[in-house]
Amino acid sequence: MTSARPSSRRSTDQAWLITGPLALFAVVCSVALALVSDPSPGNPILTLTLLVVMVAAGTQVLHFVIRRQGLTFTINEIPLVLAFFWLPPLTVVALSVAAVLIVQFRRRISPTKLWFNVSKAGASVSLAGLVLVALPPLEGVGPHTWLSLFGAVSVHTLASLAAVGGVISLMHGWQAGREVVRTAGAPLLTSGINVVMGLVVLIAIETTWWALVLIAVLAFAVVLVYRSYAQFFRQHRTLGDMYELTRAMTASGQDGTLIDVLLARIRKLMQAEYATLWLPAQGRHSEVMLTARVDTPGLLDVAPTPVVVREEARRERRTLVWGARLDGDDRLGAALRGSGVKDVITVPLRSGQAVIGTLEVVNRLSDAGHFTPDDIPVFETVAAHAAVALENSRLVDRLRHDAYHDGLTKLPNRRRIADALGEAVRIRAPGEVVAVLLFDVDGLRQVNESLGHAAGDKVLAEVAERLRASAPSSALVGRLGGDEFLLTLRVESADAALELATRLREQIRDEMVFEPLTLDVDTAVGVAVHPDHGSDAATLLQRVELAATAAKSMPGSIQLFHPALESRSLRRLGIAGDLRQALEEGGVEVYFQPKVTLRDRRLVGVECLARWEHPAHGSVTPEDFVAVAEHTGQLGRLTELVLREGLRRSRDWTHAEQPLSVAVNLSARTLTDRHFPDQVRELLDEYGVPPQRLTFEIRETGVLDGTDRPIPTLRRLRDLGVRLSVDDFGTGSFSLAYLRRLPVHEVKVDRSFVQGMATDPGDLAIVNAVVTLSQQFGLAVVAEGVESELTLELLQDIGCDIGQGFLFSRPLPYERLEAWFGAQAEVESLPTADVRRLRVVP
Repeated sequence: MTSARPSSRRSTDQAWLITGPLALFAVVCSVALALVSDPSPGNPILTLTLLVVMVAAGTQVLHFVIRRQGLTFTINEIPLVLAFFWLPPLTVVALSVAAVLIVQFRRRISPTKLWFNVSKAGASVSLAGLVLVALPPLEGVGPHTWLSLFGAVSVHTLASLAAVGGVISLMHGWQAGREVVRTAGAPLLTSGINVVMGLVVLIAIETTWWALVLIAVLAFAVVLVYRSYAQFFRQHRTLGDMYELTRAMTASGQDGTLIDVLLARIRKLMQAEYATLWLPAQGRHSEVMLTARVDTPGLLDVAPTPVVVREEARRERRTLVWGARLDGDDRLGAALRGSGVKDVITVPLRSGQAVIGTLEVVNRLSDAGHFTPDDIPVFETVAAHAAVALENSRLVDRLRHDAYHDGLTKLPNRRRIADALGEAVRIRAPGEVVAVLLFDVDGLRQVNESLGHAAGDKVLAEVAERLRASAPSSALVGRLGGDEFLLTLRVESADAALELATRLREQIRDEMVFEPLTLDVDTAVGVAVHPDHGSDAATLLQRVELAATAAKSMPGSIQLFHPALESRSLRRLGIAGDLRQALEEGGVEVYFQPKVTLRDRRLVGVECLARWEHPAHGSVTPEDFVAVAEHTGQLGRLTELVLREGLRRSRDWTHAEQPLSVAVNLSARTLTDRHFPDQVRELLDEYGVPPQRLTFEIRETGVLDGTDRPIPTLRRLRDLGVRLSVDDFGTGSFSLAYLRRLPVHEVKVDRSFVQGMATDPGDLAIVNAVVTLSQQFGLAVVAEGVESELTLELLQDIGCDIGQGFLFSRPLPYERLEAWFGAQAEVESLPTADVRRLRVVP
């Protein structure tokens, strides 16, 4: 689109560069004719008669428009043939010039065109006269005369076309002149036919003057035929242009160029100086007003008519016209007066019963041209096609928008983000990187399950709005799907991306009220940058998702991608197929880590821990293969394997005076399996192990998820007599008071607090508080990660019950566990019995 600016076409005054030489050429040729031909004027009556005939012939016009210029073709060749035969050549030149003057004055064209047409007539006819004089004298009406007259008149036609082509090329460039040459075939053919008709008339009159009666009838018929032909030619051209317009609209409706093609074609079809489309604002579509102007590349964002014209057509839902040959509204004429508009047709665009805008054409090209009533139905038909095409284009835009945007938040979706990110990484900007930030909303699943998906949708919509309001204006904010939002923009460095992630995370963290609850919105943020972390959109999206997953377990919940994250992910993917085989063939082993009373150092039980030595990857961490088991549906088999091994070893423990209690870790997903308590009961019966010897350890994030989902399973397990323990306590977000309504027996303090209590007063205070409150609730306390004598003494001082850690033993296979127990135990003589007590071995 271009703004309004002066047209690039040359001024019509420059036509004098052609008109002047033509006039001079006409004078020179006329002088030459006076010198070499009969100077007598000829028969006055015949001269006057032929002048009348020439003027009449000049009014029967076939009209063509090339750019702004009108190109007319008449039947002047017929009287010209007769004039060249009966009158001296110089008289014919005078007759032709006089006839053109009369006809052009009648049409009231501009002086520039008037004198151009006069000069063109004088030059072409005088040149034809010289050609005729140069040929042998005319004798009779035989073939020699035919050829001479045909040659002379053809020279006149060619000279006229050359003059028109020259002036159009001068004013509009050589491309416009080429259009004159390209369209010259039909006028030349018409001129040839006219010459033949003129020769027929000449032969008839020379044979008998009574032939004038028949010629008059024939002339009347020729006029009718010419008019019919002109109308047919106009209709044929209109149908062809409408067909091309329809094809062009269909082809451009998919690529976003519909309006450009539509207005350019309509302007050409209606031979108008301007074609304007106006679509008022509607829904998410903003107002559109674009104008195609002849000789102006692109589209203008202004219109030649005042806005009242379009508003009136839309309000009254009817076509408005005004012009010299149109029966227009006086109010419209008053609005247009002084605007430089000579005629206009404005048609409302209808979509069903609604009017979606207007289409208008202004100023029929050429000074003599005007819109006529016949143009109105043609333009209304075009407008109907245009309305359908525009509605289809809007439908395509809406479908394309829906395909690239999320329906809930209206943000760009994964496809649109990937496309935009792909474009961003292709453009290198020195001193900048393309940052990709992935925000993963915490707790959305709990909201959906507790309050319903409608509440979850409100949470997502609110997060989207907060992120969009907080993000820089240059950023693209989108939704990848589910609870993941992505932001991408250019920043100075990876550090700047991390700072932005921290600032945005804090800005979107706030309370969100859902009656009767108030929720805290929090997110984990993954960060990746181009080119450090990927050279294409797919790689960056993959790696930022890995970073976001890792951020969930990171302090501060923000993680910049690093290769180790991908290595771990690829390793998990590589071992997924081998885990099933390992479970079937005994590749997964169970190790046991002792749990010891801190006061008297007695063995009270062991924690059963799965270990897997992969043939290719070596030792696989439990975090890796447990996560793989969860995602591949093998978690149940893994849990059953550990549970069976633990119960079997508890049953087979040889030290009868010291029963072996076993603890097995449960995933949060297992707590949602309503069949799991029945499976536990069956296994206890199968191995004959009392339920009180079995403890299930559940991570705090699995038990305390803010919902009551795990409570029914926990209560059924407690009813079986199984002990329940909360593992890694202190890493979650709920208080000890929440434990009062959970059926648990034990709390395990997370190792991060236990290991830091000897050096950090804060960790010591946390452990002390957990031990004190747990004992008040009647819960046993197990301290994980006991690795030093100082830590042991501190735990004893604050009254912790049980310890577990490398100070006592690492996880051991069962055979080594028995050996360890036998090696570490010593007999103390007590009044009642011999009790085996474990020595602490540094």
